Amino acid sequence: MSIFRKIDKVLGAFGNIRALERTHVDTYTENLIENIKGAKIAESVDGQLWADFQQLVGFNFLEATILSRVNIKTFKGGKLIFDGETPLILASDITEIESDYSNVSNRWMTKVSFVVTKKDINQILLKGSTEVRFVYKKKFIIFKVIK
Repeated sequence: MSIFRKIDKVLGAFGNIRALERTHVDTYTENLIENIKGAKIAESVDGQLWADFQQLVGFNFLEATILSRVNIKTFKGGKLIFDGETPLILASDITEIESDYSNVSNRWMTKVSFVVTKKDINQILLKGSTEVRFVYKKKFIIFKVIK
């Protein structure tokens, strides 16, 4: 155990909030990461993209989960772009997107919902795309589709 960790434990015992945050082990977020619903459809060096389809009140939704090393936080929403012969651009259903951090695996988990049609679902499932981009603010994460 390093000297800094020992100091953080002592400071945490006295109620120092920052020291408590540094020594806290986040098992809740790590458990969510290990039990992601759906299938991994794309991956890259920057992270992984998981997809699950749901139908609620006659509407189809793509529930995307992004595991990455990047904290995604925006109030303007994001877009999921499937590049291929016929590009597919999906805008997020909600505008506020925020990642959850797991200090166990040092990863960020972001859940984003998209409204899709049956045609969109077929295009995603048939994997007609070669690359998927998640664009938010002026940033993006690029994933390669798993065939």
